[in-house]
Amino acid sequence: MKQTRTTCAVIFMAVLLLCIHPFVHSQSKAAVAVIPVHEKVLTAADQKALTPDMVIQSLKEGNKRFVNNNLTYRNHSAMVRKAAAGQYPKAVVISCIDSRVPVEDLFDKGIGDLFVGRVAGNFVNEDLLGSLEYSCKVSGAKLVVVLGHASCGAIKAAIDHVEMGNITAMLTKIQPAVEQAQDFDGERTSKNYVFVDYVAKKNVLNTIDAIRAKSPILKEMEDKGEIKIVGAFYSLKTGEVRFL
Repeated sequence: MKQTRTTCAVIFMAVLLLCIHPFVHSQSKAAVAVIPVHEKVLTAADQKALTPDMVIQSLKEGNKRFVNNNLTYRNHSAMVRKAAAGQYPKAVVISCIDSRVPVEDLFDKGIGDLFVGRVAGNFVNEDLLGSLEYSCKVSGAKLVVVLGHASCGAIKAAIDHVEMGNITAMLTKIQPAVEQAQDFDGERTSKNYVFVDYVAKKNVLNTIDAIRAKSPILKEMEDKGEIKIVGAFYSLKTGEVRFL
């Protein structure tokens, strides 16, 4: 009797599995089907067809996806292989080195989409200016973005007049923004995050001015409408990038 009940139970489970398997399988296929996998990389023709304003809009839309946790699903292995023959990025971003500012993710961009230069405090020097010129004049990028961010450690260090090794010389590039921010109505210390962000935005604008003043190549390209040079600011709390 006991053996009969066991046999019946086994048969019942087998029938149940046969009944639900097609349903589960179809549901799995449906779930996979609704997730598009992106593996295309920008071509020379794609890049040529872009305008600076189109690129800005693309970055804004990408950041919206980032904020909504809706990043594009990419086949990086395929994109690496496709991009090996050449690169045609749409923009170049000068960003801080801060580990909380993952530039490509912020704009939901993948391999071959962006040039990225990083330095604490997102300022420019001769090396970064040369990198920007290469990105735009040689490789065809249509947009230069200077990306600052909230609660920047380099900005705080400049406010506090930190002196330490090579950091001392580095902070001299940011110090003008601190001096320009003395019109701030409130506590002008690194403990006041509103003031820190105020200085950081000044620093972004100073960097843009420096690019135009120190790179005749980029200034001429901008004057001709071939590129745009813009500033942006990233919120660590919300993930939102706002163009200044």
